Amino acid sequence: MSYLEYQIKHTPTGLRKVLYLNWPLIVLLSTICGVGFMMLYSVAGGSFSPWAEPQMKRFAMGMVAMFIVAMVPIWFWRNMAAVAYLVSLLLLVAVELFGEVGMGAQRWINLGFMRLQPSELMKITVILLIAAYYDWLDVRKVSHPFWVLVPVLLILLPVGLVLRQPDLGTAILLITGGGIVMFAAGVSLWYFAGVIGSVIGIVVAVFKSRGTDWQLLKNYQYGRIDTFLDPSRDPLGGGYHITQSKIALGSGGWTGRGYMQGTQSRLNFLPEKHTDFIFTTLAEEFGFIGGISLLGLYLLVLLFCLAAAFQNKDRFASLMTIGVAATFFLFFAVNMSMVMGLAPVVGVPLPLVSYGGSAMLVILVAFGFVQSAYIHRPR
Repeated sequence: MSYLEYQIKHTPTGLRKVLYLNWPLIVLLSTICGVGFMMLYSVAGGSFSPWAEPQMKRFAMGMVAMFIVAMVPIWFWRNMAAVAYLVSLLLLVAVELFGEVGMGAQRWINLGFMRLQPSELMKITVILLIAAYYDWLDVRKVSHPFWVLVPVLLILLPVGLVLRQPDLGTAILLITGGGIVMFAAGVSLWYFAGVIGSVIGIVVAVFKSRGTDWQLLKNYQYGRIDTFLDPSRDPLGGGYHITQSKIALGSGGWTGRGYMQGTQSRLNFLPEKHTDFIFTTLAEEFGFIGGISLLGLYLLVLLFCLAAAFQNKDRFASLMTIGVAATFFLFFAVNMSMVMGLAPVVGVPLPLVSYGGSAMLVILVAFGFVQSAYIHRPR
């Protein structure tokens, strides 16, 4: 009996699939989304429109999609990984050709009923493909230079298209998420040490080249670096976002000003209060306790995913689950670091809390893959 025949024979059916769902994970995801609805209601001044109501509808759609994906056997998704990656890549090319422009970036395709951001899809499909690649590859070839080059190219191809939009935040997530799957698959640490060393070398070269004939960045780009390192040098210009964010974070104290009582958001001092900077609104209204509670929910999601990955004997399912968990971690880690001034502002939303249809739908579908791996794991 082949491996595929074994999986088909031992696939749970009907009600058993529903019972086998990772229900604590579903409760955690729903709770985080509920926090998002509360905050979107608050930043709209106590109204479900224009943000909370559409987000609730997208949540309902996303949960339906998650359950549908979860019910499909995991071996099917492994076989469809290359197709999903190719479709996402073609959508990125379509964005380049006739995508919609918003806030100086060309990232969306208008589907009529919603604006689709293909780069969000690519965050998941690249993980599916790399996990499927290492499931197919002989473990003795994992660290061979040629076989390492293949997934690197699969990652860099969409990264190049995303950087043209431009979207540095998504490019970072694609590289890091794919790299973590490669690491989990057993690729030699020497490759990662080489990459880290190269990045450090590039950073040093960028700073050393400033003011020379071989300057690597333009003057305005160096200005952005200066603003990140010291926002107070341009508090009404490039440093405005992070300055207002820090004011909101600090004013919340331990317990916050109270629900819908945040002055920074209600008086519109806080920019992008419903998307990238929504965490600062939460911290202002619920304080340190509210912020650390949300972080605790995120960490619980990670723990459930990692526990499921380590227990799963299917290589593709395990690698894919680790990749989804890593991408989810990068979402909230980069966003929280960004609004606290610990990282540059790169436009990464807070997962399941920030307003945004594509991001929420893609994250819930990604957890549908995790549920599929959990339901159909070898027993």
